[in-house]
Amino acid sequence: MNRHIYRMILAVSVLLMTGSCSLYRQYERPDISFVDSLYRRMEVLPDSISTAAVSWDKIFTDSLLQEWIRLGLKYNTDLNVARFKVDEAQAALVSARWALLPGASANLQGGIPGSAGLSVNASWETDIFGSLRNAKRKAQAALEQSEAYRQAVETNIVATIADCYYTLLMLDEQLSISNRTLKTWEENIRTLEALKRAGKTNEAAVLQAKANRLKVEASVLTLEKEILSLENSFCALVSIVPMPIERSTLAEQKLPETLSAGVPAELLSRRPDVRQAELALAQTVYNTNIARAAFYPNLTLSGTLGWTSGNGNIVLDPGSLITNLVGTITQPIFGRGVNKARLMEAQAQHKEALFTFRQSLLDAGVEVNNALIMWQTAQKRVEIDKKQIINLQAAVWNTQLLMKHGNTNYLEVLTAQQNLLQAELTEASDRFDEIQSVVNLYHALGGGYE
Repeated sequence: MNRHIYRMILAVSVLLMTGSCSLYRQYERPDISFVDSLYRRMEVLPDSISTAAVSWDKIFTDSLLQEWIRLGLKYNTDLNVARFKVDEAQAALVSARWALLPGASANLQGGIPGSAGLSVNASWETDIFGSLRNAKRKAQAALEQSEAYRQAVETNIVATIADCYYTLLMLDEQLSISNRTLKTWEENIRTLEALKRAGKTNEAAVLQAKANRLKVEASVLTLEKEILSLENSFCALVSIVPMPIERSTLAEQKLPETLSAGVPAELLSRRPDVRQAELALAQTVYNTNIARAAFYPNLTLSGTLGWTSGNGNIVLDPGSLITNLVGTITQPIFGRGVNKARLMEAQAQHKEALFTFRQSLLDAGVEVNNALIMWQTAQKRVEIDKKQIINLQAAVWNTQLLMKHGNTNYLEVLTAQQNLLQAELTEASDRFDEIQSVVNLYHALGGGYE
């Protein structure tokens, strides 16, 4: 074996012992002990089942809504684009893995008739300082990050479809209340006109009742416009042409009676945006390793193995591979300033990613807290609304009865009827808030994924 080969192997051994271990650093999660204090005003039991562990079809039990969600998950444009991004990252990872293996090319040469030559050239970058290995690790983190992005898009689509669906149910309920109130005002107008003819009230009472009816009519038109507009947006979300959205009613909805956020650390494994931020942080670690490796030499081994044929005989010279084995060490000389700048840039990106990761955890905690508070508050408001409506319905009935017998004036009737309408609309809105808080919590906890 050539003397130069021994020297090259010795040099490789020295480089491996002195440099590679210190340059190749695995990603380690930073200290995030503060996540234990993320949730406020909520006691988490050790054996409680987190809402984050429940899939969307167990939370949103409306069968029509489930069909719309499945349609959206199949055809939504943003989600399909996210799936292709995962494929792109998978291809990049395969490319990074192949970079660690030797490369080869074949050359076919022809000379005089009856004779030919074939040579195979092989080269291998030994990756002593881990540049290629770090590139592979970075590509792996990028693949996982793209998968987390796809999950984030999917979770957001499920939450948005559910939110739009429940908003339509709330608008339907408010439209039904307004139409029912419109009929009540028409009855009031007929009653007031009869009382005016009997001399028990005046024209002002009739005109005021008609004005209130017109106000409700305008509200009905506004609600119908909002429903049509939201239906069109809903169709775009599930990637279908504009059409009426088949749906149930607000009163038919059944949602979990109890909600649990689970332990705060679950945000790390379930929330896709938090995972995205952490995987971005991991990529900066490997990118910094690559930047450091640029200061050190690269060793490339290359050689040629040849076959020749003449008169029908094939001749192979195995020793030619050893004889032609060439080791090339490339040492950066004039690019040190550029490499130093790249290292400083990589280190700055790492610090930036670290702050982003920590902030993503804090933002997640805020969203979970807000969703829980919204749910608790909406539940209490709905109970109050129901009691208020019972009292106002009784008040309307009593004032109408008194007005017919001439013991009260029309203003009390109009006021009682207006208060009832507002209370019923508020109850529909608060019921929607209660449902929406469940949607928000589902989204804030990562969408029910393992």
